[in-house]
Amino acid sequence: MKKIADYLIVTLKGIGMGAADVIPGVSGGTIAFLTGIYTELIESIKQIDLKAFKLLLTGKIGQFWKKINGNFLISLIIGIAISFFSLAKLMIYLMDNHPIPLWSFFFGLIISSAIFILRDVKHWKFSYFIFMTIGIAIGAVICLISPSDTPSGYWFIFLCGAIAICAMILPGISGSFILLLMGKYHYMMDALSNMEIVTLIIFALGAAIGIIGFSHVLSWLLKKFYSMAICLLSGFMIGSLIKIWPWQQLLADETSRPKLPDEQIPIAILFIIIGVTLVFVIELLAKKMKSSQK
Repeated sequence: MKKIADYLIVTLKGIGMGAADVIPGVSGGTIAFLTGIYTELIESIKQIDLKAFKLLLTGKIGQFWKKINGNFLISLIIGIAISFFSLAKLMIYLMDNHPIPLWSFFFGLIISSAIFILRDVKHWKFSYFIFMTIGIAIGAVICLISPSDTPSGYWFIFLCGAIAICAMILPGISGSFILLLMGKYHYMMDALSNMEIVTLIIFALGAAIGIIGFSHVLSWLLKKFYSMAICLLSGFMIGSLIKIWPWQQLLADETSRPKLPDEQIPIAILFIIIGVTLVFVIELLAKKMKSSQK
């Protein structure tokens, strides 16, 4: 039986996951694996099913809490929330005052993540290249046609939460990256920074529905069509780099287009290298830990 100290450690691990999830390109799932809680996290999420809701609705709170491993999940959520609220102001400050170094760092994180997730694809086939090409095309088209200013209605915030949370079980991709593509990264960081409770609750509800409703589907896809899914995902991330390119020009129709570097080029290169290096170090540590567990 776990003690209070054990759950405090889980909270500390949640702080690490939260810090990763705030940064596009670093997967909170990877941090969960590095800290040894990934399997327990996924299994706990899978226990939130119709049977669990039946226990809750019939007043069997204790059985419900035990079934979903409630103490573990709440400890982890507290840690993630601490990171979210602590780092939100920093992200807002950097986006407003040092955008090129920050986006360069994100660019390095995401391009290395896109490359690294292909490491598990064995015996490459022509069809895998086709799926990666399709992914690149989809990512590029979404970034080129989507406006920089997306809807801020509660329905869209709910949708953002539902989609972003699913990145938790996808290798090499983070929820923040999804928010970037949906044009709501700055918006949600601002909501966290200013404690906009209604917005945060709507987002959290979307996340809850998303992880319960979509996690099983995504898990099934990864099990049945793993290599194709990974190639499609990697291509999608590569195509989406258009959105992350540090130098952008805002057009009259509110879409942004990448432009040639015209300022802070040396510092941008430095932060791209830092981003690439960080992902490779994290992923190599995870791979080493995985090998040691076999």
